[in-house]
Formats: sequence, C-alpha cells, structure tokens
Amino acid sequence: MSTRTRRLTVAQALVQFLSVQYTERDGVRHRLIAGTWGIFGHGNVAGVGQALLEAGEDTMPYHQGRNEQAMVHAAVGYARQLDRLSAQAVTTSIGPGATNLVTGAALATINRLPVLLLPGDYFATRAADPLLQQLEHPVEADLSVNDTLRPVSRYFDRVTRPEALIPSALNAMRVLTDPVETGAVTLALPQDVQAEAYDWPEEFFAERVWHVRRPAPDPYELAEAVAAIRAAERPLIVAGGGVHHSKAEEALKALVDATGIPVASTQAGKGSLRYDHPADLGGIGHTGTEVSDDIARTADLVIGVGTRYTDFTTASHTLFQNPDVRFVNLNITAFDAHKLAARTLVCDARAGLTALTEALSGHRVNSVYEAAYRAGKDRWEQVVDAAFTAADENAVPTQTQVLGALDSVVGDDDVVINAAGSLPGDLHKLWRSRSPRQYHLEYGYSCMGYEIPAAIGVQQATPDTPVWALVGDGTYLMMPTEIVTAVQEGLPVNLLLIQNHGYASIGGLSESVGGERFGTAYRYRAADGTFSGAPLPVDLAANAASLGMDVLRAKTVSELREALAMARASDRPTCVHVETDTATPTAPPAEAWWDVPVAETASREAAVQAREEYDRQVADRRRHL
Repeated sequence: MSTRTRRLTVAQALVQFLSVQYTERDGVRHRLIAGTWGIFGHGNVAGVGQALLEAGEDTMPYHQGRNEQAMVHAAVGYARQLDRLSAQAVTTSIGPGATNLVTGAALATINRLPVLLLPGDYFATRAADPLLQQLEHPVEADLSVNDTLRPVSRYFDRVTRPEALIPSALNAMRVLTDPVETGAVTLALPQDVQAEAYDWPEEFFAERVWHVRRPAPDPYELAEAVAAIRAAERPLIVAGGGVHHSKAEEALKALVDATGIPVASTQAGKGSLRYDHPADLGGIGHTGTEVSDDIARTADLVIGVGTRYTDFTTASHTLFQNPDVRFVNLNITAFDAHKLAARTLVCDARAGLTALTEALSGHRVNSVYEAAYRAGKDRWEQVVDAAFTAADENAVPTQTQVLGALDSVVGDDDVVINAAGSLPGDLHKLWRSRSPRQYHLEYGYSCMGYEIPAAIGVQQATPDTPVWALVGDGTYLMMPTEIVTAVQEGLPVNLLLIQNHGYASIGGLSESVGGERFGTAYRYRAADGTFSGAPLPVDLAANAASLGMDVLRAKTVSELREALAMARASDRPTCVHVETDTATPTAPPAEAWWDVPVAETASREAAVQAREEYDRQVADRRRHL
C-alpha cells in the first residue's frame, strides 16, 4: 500500500502545516498560528513569501510590518491577549532582518509568551558562498547570524533538508503550546531549502490539536501547602502572570473570599483581582503600594502564584523581613516553584487554587489581620485619589494626573499597554484594574518600543476592545514605525503620547544613585558641553500625524480628558499628545528598595552620598533558605 503524498516546496509545506494546527483547553479549540507577519528580502521572498502568496489569506493571513522587532512585539501582544492559546509567526530575510528579531525573541521568552520566528538563512548547499549579508566565521562554517537567536529561543532548529522540516515543525508546535516551555521558537530556513520541492506525506497536513494541559497538584505537596497556610498568622498571596495565563482569576477570588488572605500583584499579575476587591492590595515590591509592602514585610507566609519573583517583586531580596517567613510557590514550572527555598505546588494555577480552596474549607485569617490590611487599603485609595486629581483643571497635568484623566475615561474592558520608562512605576502603584486583561505591562524585559506594536496585536486579537498604548517621548522615538501598520489595517488603536523631554525614569534613577541625571535629558548642548540647554524643538505629534494618525493636542487637564474621550470614540488610529508638568511631583515615592549598585569610590559628592545610602539599604538583604 502506497502512502499518499503532496509535492510542495518546503516553504509551501510549512505554511500548509501551520494553517491546520490548533490548541484546545477546557474543551475550546483555537487556531494556533493565526497569521504571519513578514518583511521580505532575498532570504525569504521566493520561499516563505511565495508560499504565503500561493496559500492565500484564507489559509494563512499575512500582516505587513515595518520593523522586524516590532512584528515580534505585535505577535507577543496578540498571544498574551489570548492567554497564549493562539499565536502568530514572523518571517524575515537573512541579515539585519533576522538579527532585528533578537530583542523581540528575548522579550517573548522572558515573558513566557509564544511566537514562531521564521528567518531566512544561508544556502544549505553552499552554492553561493559567501552570499549577500553572510557572516563568515573562520572556524565555524555552519554559523550564521541566526545563531544569535539560540540563547533567546526556547527551541531552535536550522532546517537544512526538506524532510527535516517534519520533526522540526512538530517540535516547534510542542514547545509553543506547552505552558512550561513556551516562548520564542525559531526555525531558521536556508533560502535554497525554502524553495526546494519534496513529496510530503498527506498525514503532515492533517488537522492536529495540541491539548494545553492543566496538571493537578500532587497530593503530598497539596497537604504540605495546606498545613503551612493553616499555621500562618499573616499569610500573603503574590499573584503573578501565571494567574492570567491559566485564566485562574475566578479561582483566586474564590480562595480569597473563603479565607480572607490578601493579594498583592506583580506587574504581570495586576488585575488578578479587581482593584475594589477588599483583599486586593495592589502592586508589590519596589513599585508597589504602601499597604502591600507593609504587609509583605511582616508576612510569615508568602504564597506565590505564577510568579518568577523578579528583583522588583522582592525589592532585591529586602522586602520579606519577618524572621520566620516561609514560602509556598504554586507554579506550573518547577524552576520557578523552587525559588526562595519554598514548599512547592507544581501544577496549573487554576487547578491548584481550586484544590487549595477545597482543602482549606472553614479556614479564615484572623479578623484583626483582615481589618488591618483593609484599613491600609483604604488609606492607599486616598493616596491614589490625591495623585489622580488636579486642583486646577486648567493647569498643565502631571504624569499621575494624566493617568487620572485616563482612568476617568476608560471602560472596564479597555486595555492599557506600557513597558518602559517612569510609567510602569506609576501604573503599578496607582492604576485601578477593572478586569483581568485591562492592565498589560511588559515588565519582564521592559522593552522601550513595545507599546505601539503590542497595541496592534491586542487590537487584532480583540477587535472591539478599546486599546491604549501609553508612551513617553523616549519610548516613542524608539519605534513609532508600526503606526503606519495600524493606519494601513484600519486598527483604531489609541496612542497616549506624554512629552517630558527625555528619559524620565532613568533620570530619576540616575539622580538617586549619584549619576546626576547624566545623559538622560533631550536638550541642546550648553556652553560647557553638557546636554543642559533648552529643550529640543521636536514635535512628536506632528510626526504621528505624518505617519497617518489623527492627532489631538491637549494642554490642560480638562482638554486632556476631552481628547481622551474623543479618541476612545473614534474608529481611526488616534494620538493624544500632552506635555506634562515635571516640576510638581505627584507620584508617591517608592515603598521598597531596588538594588542598583553605586560607585564604591568617587570624587563627586552626589555619588559619595548615594553610596552611603546604598550601604544602608543593602544591609537588609537576606537569603531565604
């Protein structure tokens, strides 16, 4: 009996294969690779490019990008919005197009978000050697620039023979759909192999459904965790991004409602509870709220749910100061569950939280503890009100008042996207998350330039959702290119562009560590050669308009609120531009430390004083063993 085959090029076969891959979780099926972003050059135009053209939009939708890094950001935003159950592919030529993928790949892998990268590669046959853009290594002839993607990919393969695509493509799907392993997956495709024909078995193109599992907790680990929680007097839950990825928000709420254990959130986990839930303490760590960090300092048990415990969350290991503090970590990834010498609960977040709720039946924290954290939460809400509210509606707004104006305009299902600068700190402390997907902060890699392309990905994933990309002038100048894509595709993303003439976040950090804001302002050079002259005459609103956006300029708080409402009601990509008052501080100070090493010896007084403060703070660091 002969096996039926189909003669296609490698690129054509890959596109057909990707078009019939699906995920399934909780009985709901999703298309795994929902579309492909691409910029074409000699390394992929006749291979993947031709295959996409031949397949057509019904088989594999194509999205045209302007920058390779930005295409990855858009795909990551798409995957995050859809709980990692659906993803997108990105194809580029060999050369700078391929190396431009590295930053986006690092962001995807660090944040545990799936994206499939399909860069072109050198000729497998070496027929044209060296070809345009080839890196010739003197002792490793098989090395290409795509090897820069190896350390930032969860799976990497170079497909040097047509038949090698079959196991490689299957492994790629396995990693993309595995909640433990997922991240950037790279299949490097030599350009001659892309165009080579092969007789493919028809089974390769059959629909394939990848089940996304929800592993239950081990009974022994569950019993240990329950005993620890029952014995704790001041337990605290730290909710990370895994709560959202597992769609475990309702399970978390059920546990909290039953036990009264308060919840503090990482940047990725914010919104795990609605902001007005009495047990939601807001952000934790260096950019956390006062109540959250106060409770963390005295907690005798910290229950991490889907968190990686980054240095911002632990305040560089200075936050959890109770001498008897212990940790229980619920995480689908054993690598993260074992952090901080914790009792582990290696399982799916929703399955684990549900099991904990059942096993803790009848248990509740002490009423005095519950009253104390609720009172702290009420005090913090007054801080938020003060930061959001302007005494003069006709004044230039501060950055926190910009957030207050946005807060007054958005609906429960709007998505607010940010990644870098001073905004993540203000948002983590102050933003009132009203739904699980509203708060979209990329803070694993904190990549300037992520926001605008990610907004496009989110808008593609949920077309009827108002989406806001929040950027300062520094971030905007990094990557405004995908504005053109939003205009081309008719995606009504909203851009809130805050002009503060420089790198506000790093400027403040520089001042605190003795760097005296060196190199952080966007200004002319002064007579002494420093960048301390007048602000640059840059009109970023005009730039956004030149790229096709509708632009609304706001000079006062009242004008800003009106402009935001108009942008939200528009069906076109719209930019709201506002210059902020940087002289009037309205953001609450950091409630916990962050370790940024300071010069141990220096002649300038600012650095000497900063080092003295550093030595005081670092003395509180502890290793949790």
